Amino acid sequence: MPQNRFQDQNKRLAEFEAEVWAKCPSCSKRAIAKVDYELRKARLSCTNCGYHKEVSTETTVLGMKANWKRSAEEYFGAQMWFQYPFKNDVFWAYNAAHLDYLEQYISATLREHKDRSHFTLLEKLPKFYHEAKNRKALLKIIERLKASS
Repeated sequence: MPQNRFQDQNKRLAEFEAEVWAKCPSCSKRAIAKVDYELRKARLSCTNCGYHKEVSTETTVLGMKANWKRSAEEYFGAQMWFQYPFKNDVFWAYNAAHLDYLEQYISATLREHKDRSHFTLLEKLPKFYHEAKNRKALLKIIERLKASS
């Protein structure tokens, strides 16, 4: 049986958090939250109902007001579109590209890692993402999430 090989690209979670698929606060369909850290603005838009909201990235965290770099949906308190319960945890992804990257990793029977920096997305994942015993169940969840988009 040939091995499905995954070569770690050392991606960081920050590479996916500027565009997050979220649940529309108006119609509960899929909306897109985007943040532009340079312009210090975040926007949530739904093509289904036309909902649109734009806010500043300036927020107060632990009593400190600043332009914090957060994932796009957090500026609106929106729920992520790609999330699904798994045992006592939640499997989630920010957007389709993030979900695809996780799928490639989870489905691989051979996982190669080079030049890790202890800050990569895969190094920060909860243990259940890495365990071979969860592969089949996680791939079913990914299939369901892809069908929902």
